[in-house]
Amino acid sequence: MLTSLYNRLMALAASPRAPFWLIIVAAAEASIFPIPVDVMLIPMLLAHREHALRLAGLCTAASVAGGIIGWGLGAFLMEHIGAPIAHFYHAESKIASLESLFQHYGIWIILAKGLTPLPYKFVTIAAGAAHFSLIPFIAASIITRGARFYLEAILLKLYGEPIRHFIEKRLTILLLAALILILGGAALITLL
Repeated sequence: MLTSLYNRLMALAASPRAPFWLIIVAAAEASIFPIPVDVMLIPMLLAHREHALRLAGLCTAASVAGGIIGWGLGAFLMEHIGAPIAHFYHAESKIASLESLFQHYGIWIILAKGLTPLPYKFVTIAAGAAHFSLIPFIAASIITRGARFYLEAILLKLYGEPIRHFIEKRLTILLLAALILILGGAALITLL
């Protein structure tokens, strides 16, 4: 099933209505969809390098909107929709763990987990289930999702196809390094 879904996304990425589908997939991926939006974004960035930043912006905005939907599922519909989604992905313990972490670390969970391979839908649903404040959730989602998609866009715009395999294999490492720099800078500012 996932292979056919992956192939369908690749076909949509090449279609004339690709930006529309990118918005739909990015929003769905942040709340319910099983395949990362990068599967669609990367081929689109390679095919339209001149529009890389616009595509990253569309993807970021749609992902944040989808994150708000995921937050709502966790906050208001956890029993009826959020829990079945978690069960479908066998992620009940991941969401429960994230929900607990929100109590102690709040916004830092969104910033860190939004950059990792952990599906973002788990973060969004857990944030809602923990009743984490919506405005900081949105702000952190913009930062973390924007960092991910704009980094991909900039690298692919500058280097094209040769950087594709590097991004697909090492994007998480790059994003975690960026997060460490951000956290280190924030810590330094608070010490001064």
